[in-house]
Amino acid sequence: MTIPDDILCHSIRTRLNGFSRIPPPEGEWRQAAVAVVVAGSPETGEASVIVTLRPSGLNRHGGQYALPGGRLDPGETIDQAALRELHEELGLELGAERILGHLDPFATRSGFIMSPVVVWAGANVTLHPDPGEVAETFHLPFSELDSPDIPRLLDSEHGDQPVLSAYFPTLGHYMYAPTAAVIYQFREVAIHGRATRVAHFDQPRFAWK
Repeated sequence: MTIPDDILCHSIRTRLNGFSRIPPPEGEWRQAAVAVVVAGSPETGEASVIVTLRPSGLNRHGGQYALPGGRLDPGETIDQAALRELHEELGLELGAERILGHLDPFATRSGFIMSPVVVWAGANVTLHPDPGEVAETFHLPFSELDSPDIPRLLDSEHGDQPVLSAYFPTLGHYMYAPTAAVIYQFREVAIHGRATRVAHFDQPRFAWK
């Protein structure tokens, strides 16, 4: 699948619109939004998801793979926060009409409810990463997302549910929940139309802070 592709955009939007999100868990949680950005790979044009590597010196989640995003400002919706963070982190300014839908909220071990917003960026995307928040950017092609080896589940040392991880050749590393869980659910729901749930998976200890 390459971008631009109106059929792909329409199919993702249709599948997400038909997906019933689970309600967020009750309790005192901080709210955050992340953008699952669908864009063309700059090398091949293949449909891909943009991920970032956070600088190692950051106090929160330093040196970890992430989706563009962050906590909601007062009065913001998750859509507004996702688009704002996308602009601040990657210099990518997209309007609300580019939002294709939403995935399940994910309660992180760091105390946030993370709400994924799927955004269509299209072809020939130029990124201008903020070096204070982004060390490197990657385009994970749909062909890698569709690997039969995803997900890999590992026993958790701190909970009853397994830790979800995924290996991506583009990164040369495993990625772990919560980011890997969101990308896996994107594959299942938006690409294949399967109502797969991921909010129950645990996260490795290093992702708790």
